[in-house]
Amino acid sequence: MKRLLPLALPLLLAACSGASLEGVQTFEYKGGDHRTGSLVYAETPPVGGAHNAMWQDCGVYDQPLYNEYAVHSLEHGAVWVTYRPDLPASEVTALKELLDGRSYTLLSPHAGLSSPIVMSAWNAQLAVDSASDERLTPFLDKYEQGATAPERGAACSGGYGGTQ
Repeated sequence: MKRLLPLALPLLLAACSGASLEGVQTFEYKGGDHRTGSLVYAETPPVGGAHNAMWQDCGVYDQPLYNEYAVHSLEHGAVWVTYRPDLPASEVTALKELLDGRSYTLLSPHAGLSSPIVMSAWNAQLAVDSASDERLTPFLDKYEQGATAPERGAACSGGYGGTQ
């Protein structure tokens, strides 16, 4: 006998998966555009587009990263969590704890952010005011190694491990 799911169940599953995560901006960049030198991006921090042929090693950094390397990591399925350089230490610690155990993430300060914390993935971005914002984990769950990354699963280590 065939069992029918209640009509509300698909809606509940979509909400739990972060399918309609409030405040996420989406974009439409294609992958694979490798260039050299310093590049100009429309978003701060960038969420896609041309980037260096070398990717940024995933991890926690206390200095700003080069956009061109970090964008390549986004193409590989990483989520880049950036914060204003003057963010309180307690907030930075909370972000480190949030990312603990995740292998496809970057954390670094970034000047010129529109909000204290900005999470970026390939073609998606979420700006928040606090590390306690309940949308951070669903964003990570959806976009870390998510379907929007053109080269999902490519390396997030063995690339560039420095900072600016």
